[in-house]
Amino acid sequence: MEFEKLVAFAKEKEIDLTVIGMDDPLVGGIVDAFQEAGLRVFGPNKAAAILEGSKAFSKNLMKKYGIPAAAYETFTDPEAALAYLETAKMPIVLKADGLALGKGVLICQDLSEARAGVRELMMDKKFGSAGNEIVVEEFMTGREVSVLSFVDGNTVKIMSSAQDHKRAKDGDQGLNTGGMGNYSPSPFYTKEVDAYCQEHIYQPTVDAMKAEGRPFKGVIFFGLMLTENGPKVLEYNARFGDPEAQVVLPRLENDIVDVFEACIDGTLDQIDLKFDNDRATVCVILASDGYPVSYEKGFVIDGLEKFRDKEDYYVFHSGTKFNGQGQIVTNGGRVLGVTATGPTLRQALHDAYAAARAVDFDGKYLRHDIGQRALAALAD
Repeated sequence: MEFEKLVAFAKEKEIDLTVIGMDDPLVGGIVDAFQEAGLRVFGPNKAAAILEGSKAFSKNLMKKYGIPAAAYETFTDPEAALAYLETAKMPIVLKADGLALGKGVLICQDLSEARAGVRELMMDKKFGSAGNEIVVEEFMTGREVSVLSFVDGNTVKIMSSAQDHKRAKDGDQGLNTGGMGNYSPSPFYTKEVDAYCQEHIYQPTVDAMKAEGRPFKGVIFFGLMLTENGPKVLEYNARFGDPEAQVVLPRLENDIVDVFEACIDGTLDQIDLKFDNDRATVCVILASDGYPVSYEKGFVIDGLEKFRDKEDYYVFHSGTKFNGQGQIVTNGGRVLGVTATGPTLRQALHDAYAAARAVDFDGKYLRHDIGQRALAALAD
């Protein structure tokens, strides 16, 4: 990674604050490069970004400091992993140790699938060196919830809960993706759940990283499973989640730059973090047909002009670019995150899907059931 060019650009343009969003540069040490050049930068340094960069590190950290998580084993030898599977309880979860664009997690229903998963990750190297080591993890059941937090090395302040939809197809079918939609807040993240997590997960994680000589400054994304035995950590990310950020940040009432600065300076305890808890937000991902396997690019996107000067709607670009004629075209698997806020989850869902219908391109694909389980739960 050519960090020196980015550092030179920041100096040339006299950029006061840089926010790092991607996992690869964080794990690669971009924050260290900026800090060494005397530039202000928001995000964890290389030593702290290992919290996401290595599944084995994070699992060992949770085990050492008693942070609730699934039981697990780690393997660097595929034959040893295959032998372990012979007596393991199914279903079981396989995770590539390194970064894999949020897709290096396989949920295997039976021994045959698990064997194939080990071969895919460790032998066929589907995710390259990320599969040099794998974590074999107990399969947990319950509701998944995502919680983002700001951290300054000592203090952790929770943002708002969110609910991702990882599978490609309706009904949580199909392959894992980077996320097909999200809503916030989650009705399943109760005050009781929050109190438990504050005591047993959030602050203990920050304290553990500090104790390991890896103080964390930036955003920690807590992926949680609400099991019958209490909340447990599924994963950590060392950055804003996508599409979690799209539904959480629109409800932030603080000036986000003030929060970034406080995290950098270690003064987060002086920030009264506030969110608009009277509104809900929904993001529907518009993807390219065939994602996450194979898909075509370069299709012209129509309808974006409909959102100019409209309040309570946001269209976040992820897989787009300008073509030679100055038109915005598709350039990835997940193309746009169409987002709406409303006074209720039901209204936000209605508006987000109406907005999704207003945008069109060849091969547009989306899930049609974002937030439906939450609506059913709220109706009970």
